[in-house]
Amino acid sequence: MIRRASSSSSPAPPAKRIKLDAPLVSPRPLNYKDGVVLAPMVRSSTLPSRLLALKYGADLVWGPETVDKAIIGCERAVDERTGVVSYHRGGNPIFTCHPIEKPYLVYQIGSSTPELAAQAASKVSQDVSGIDLNCGCPKPFSTLGGMGAALLSTPDLLCDILKAIRRAVPPEVSVSVKIRLLPKEEDTLSLVRKIVETRAVRCLTVHCRTRNMRMTEKAQVERLTSIVKLCRELDPNLAVIQNGDCTGRDVAKNVRALTGCDSVMIATAAESNLSCFREGPMADAASELIPSYARLAYFLNNGWGNSKHCLSQLKSPPSVAPAGASKSAKRQFREVLSKAKTYDGISEHIGGIDGGEEVLASVSSALATRERQLSEVHSEEILSTATDAEHPEPERPPRSPRNVAHDLFEVEGAIAPALLAV
Repeated sequence: MIRRASSSSSPAPPAKRIKLDAPLVSPRPLNYKDGVVLAPMVRSSTLPSRLLALKYGADLVWGPETVDKAIIGCERAVDERTGVVSYHRGGNPIFTCHPIEKPYLVYQIGSSTPELAAQAASKVSQDVSGIDLNCGCPKPFSTLGGMGAALLSTPDLLCDILKAIRRAVPPEVSVSVKIRLLPKEEDTLSLVRKIVETRAVRCLTVHCRTRNMRMTEKAQVERLTSIVKLCRELDPNLAVIQNGDCTGRDVAKNVRALTGCDSVMIATAAESNLSCFREGPMADAASELIPSYARLAYFLNNGWGNSKHCLSQLKSPPSVAPAGASKSAKRQFREVLSKAKTYDGISEHIGGIDGGEEVLASVSSALATRERQLSEVHSEEILSTATDAEHPEPERPPRSPRNVAHDLFEVEGAIAPALLAV
């Protein structure tokens, strides 16, 4: 077990393993389609954030980029009390995950060497359902080593790494890649063609900004349309995920209507409020998100430094902030958080730091409900297919050009308001 360094002076909870409701899910390929997913973020898509994102409806979650050499030399340990799986070196966790997130978890690798990428992917493959190659990070710590967005300039190497990863992991572990747009559309399409033709990936995520664009610049979402079209021609089964400027499910629907992509990835909005994945209003940060995150993180032994960063990002949109929530109250929490050296430093302010077991159980319950619903839908689809086979519909006469045009007009008229909102 990896101990939390000076995280709290509170006595440790009793050493018993908690019972979770989530059913064991047999190995299956990830379903990258028809979803809204959590983006890989270096400091913000760590274990507590991923679990809460799943609770609030994220269909899949990406872990933070981990450099190949960092994970290769790690030892694997399981905390029998919490279930947390830690890959650690010298007592310092490099990557942590939990069994209940495995069916939805994608591990992202930073690499510029096929052999090292393969070793890193193989190292963690038993605890994740997907391996993703980061080809989009523009930060110097990544690109100076030939990783991240630097791979966009070396497409042959990029493709060799993908093929090496595919060979290194079991067939039930999916492989994907995340890229950025290149300045010229023809160059972007050429890169996408090379990636798809490797037949190594089941999913392509496109951050709709170029390497040199800042996050404050509007994502070029419309450029994804030609990428989706090319992917449909080369491999109809390949999933395409859009990343950039999405803030919730309503916006995701508009993006899918505009581009034809299969799913949408959320980054910044999730960093601010992890409930952005659910239908309806988002959760209030002060009364719900912050206490839940802090208690869950404390129970899971998440490092205080990382938890402090993530807590500092959480906030409520004005539409869901409770009446009377004042700027002074928010300022007070920021001051308490900034001074806190351990979880104990915020315990009184949030009404106690214990209770993480219950938060984890609520995540487990939400996932169990999701699995039951998916099972019911799958059963209905099988029944419907069998019924259709027994009673096929009569062939319809071919439509006239006038009727075809009328149908297209109706479809475009229905979608147009959504496109205007993007």
